[in-house]
Amino acid sequence: MKRLIINADDLGADEGRNAGIFEAIQAGMVTSASILPNGPARLDALERIRSGSFRNISWGIHINLSEGKPVSTENTLLLAPQGVLGGKVPSQHLLMQEGNQALESEISREIDAQITLLKTSGISFSHLDGHQHVHLFPAVFKTMIGAAQKYNIPWVRIPDEPIPTSPDLASSSPLFEEARLFSRLGQTARPTVSASGLHSTDHFRGLYLKGRLTIQELKSVMQSLPDGLTELMVHPGRIVKHPMETPFSSFSTLEREQELETLLNANLRLILEEKGITLTSFPESPC
Repeated sequence: MKRLIINADDLGADEGRNAGIFEAIQAGMVTSASILPNGPARLDALERIRSGSFRNISWGIHINLSEGKPVSTENTLLLAPQGVLGGKVPSQHLLMQEGNQALESEISREIDAQITLLKTSGISFSHLDGHQHVHLFPAVFKTMIGAAQKYNIPWVRIPDEPIPTSPDLASSSPLFEEARLFSRLGQTARPTVSASGLHSTDHFRGLYLKGRLTIQELKSVMQSLPDGLTELMVHPGRIVKHPMETPFSSFSTLEREQELETLLNANLRLILEEKGITLTSFPESPC
């Protein structure tokens, strides 16, 4: 049996991203979404969730240690000189460290603050993942496991995606190398996540679709989808006409709108039906 969770990342980044994600949810083509705790449009997202009727949709916490303002006021090592989180590449280099107790303590405080902030919204959270997959980096991983256990968040993302055989995906591209890094981190993390009593989907897709999510690419993914439970990571959104100047200003672009249109394409539902793939959200318990 093939079951597929289509999870939209970065809910709360801005109102354009929120609009696109909720549009895809209403169309029945996004079944789960992960919320940025420090996203400038977080409150808009939470209000939409509380005021809407979302059956069979799961919500997750998208831990962010690389972009925007931190939630905790006690950070130093995670910050750039401007007082915001250090940015994608510098943060990745920082979080690859092992054994830096001061850094790990700071990460623990920030993750605790981010989860607490969202948990007070009254919304039930099924899963935890990381913005740019930071939850799997060596300086973060043990803290993330402990936080998921502490707050009874049963599912953790493991993005251990096989390298696809797409002819237009250059193996030397930055996207390819970044995806391989995330996949290696996922492969290393999976046994520990399983041993911890937490759960992860059987398979993951989406690392190699960043900026390339077309109906043709999705058809190729669905044709080779294995049996079991798979998470497909997507990033739909609508363009913001007058974006605020924030670290998330570039999150709602034409590329994100094109991704949304792909998810809304009527052919996608036909492909799923043809391949016998059932859409689902993160289950309350693994099965």
